[in-house]
Amino acid sequence: MNPQYILVIVVIVVMGWFAIGLIYNLRRGDAVLKWMQTGLPDIGPRTTFRWLGTSVAELAIAKAKNPFRRLETLLVLAPRDVFWMMIVSAFQGRRDTLIFRAVLSSPPFLDLELANPKSWSGRAALSQVAARGWESKPYHGLQLMAPKGFMDVATTTLDRLSIPMQKLSPRYFRLSLRKNLPNLEIHIPFPDTHNTDAVQYFGALRNLARAVGEQN
Repeated sequence: MNPQYILVIVVIVVMGWFAIGLIYNLRRGDAVLKWMQTGLPDIGPRTTFRWLGTSVAELAIAKAKNPFRRLETLLVLAPRDVFWMMIVSAFQGRRDTLIFRAVLSSPPFLDLELANPKSWSGRAALSQVAARGWESKPYHGLQLMAPKGFMDVATTTLDRLSIPMQKLSPRYFRLSLRKNLPNLEIHIPFPDTHNTDAVQYFGALRNLARAVGEQN
């Protein structure tokens, strides 16, 4: 076969894959964004929005209601528009992920990291805190890490947060508490927008943030 024909076929396949992947991600992201519209006003009155490339959408509420001061929400989609990146991300454990980064009215009183070491964001977070010499132990199928001497307190804190965590999502890629900003970071799968009420969902997020700020 003529090499020029092969090149043309490759270009068509690559461009076709890009178009299909891009359209799928935009439609999937748009569906989640529309679903959020009924729940986000309970967090704050004004939300700014922008797409960061073809696979990440960002919503920010600069003046959020208590227990938040600020909330950033990221919709991170698998890079389906580029074939080889999609393959690499699949091996890395990257899935469609909803990320909440919050500045709280009442910051947590300790630092901890709870993550799934098989997920792309969880693996990176665990590696970072391991470099600081944090202690580590398994916790309900995930990995819990905390500064030396604080593991028992971290375990007790997560036990206390277990109910509000489950009400928000049954699965977690990462949950991070920090005394510094952001105080709370959550990485979870996209919610089932067909069977989940957005107002209740963001109410669960608000209750979890409030529980994080409790000192007992």
